[in-house]
Amino acid sequence: MEHLDSYEEPVGNPNRAKFIFGGLVILAAVVYLIISSTRAGAQYFFTVDELMARGENAVGTRAKISGAVIGETIDYDAESLTLRFTVAHVPADNDLLEDEGGLAIALHQAVTDPNRKRMEVVYYGVMPDLLQNEAQAIMTGELGENGVFVADELLLKCPTRYDEALPEQSEG
Repeated sequence: MEHLDSYEEPVGNPNRAKFIFGGLVILAAVVYLIISSTRAGAQYFFTVDELMARGENAVGTRAKISGAVIGETIDYDAESLTLRFTVAHVPADNDLLEDEGGLAIALHQAVTDPNRKRMEVVYYGVMPDLLQNEAQAIMTGELGENGVFVADELLLKCPTRYDEALPEQSEG
């Protein structure tokens, strides 16, 4: 039994070193995946004014923008699934929207005001049902060198469709 008490584990146990190395490799891979997915998913949200103010810095940068659809500019080619339209600047600040009378009125003012900045948008895909004059378009894509925003995601909100009439109050 004496010889068992004198047994000492070698200082540089190769199995333990392999286990630690493997753990570090896995940890590094997880950290890399987290960082790369965060960078890939990073998008900046801009109004039309903000994106245009960035000038050449905005070209090729992935961004999400919002604007009011100008109905008379909607052009859809069903064969090539190419949709073109123009959006006008709408403030992103909720306080400004409330000052303008709410989203529906702000969208109307944006479309009818010839002094608002405007941006042409191209989207390849099926034309959404809610695409109409004064709809709010929320688009994700990139600004091209020609100043046209190429959207690969397109969401539309039509505030007038969701406005609820206030019930008449009964007089008692």
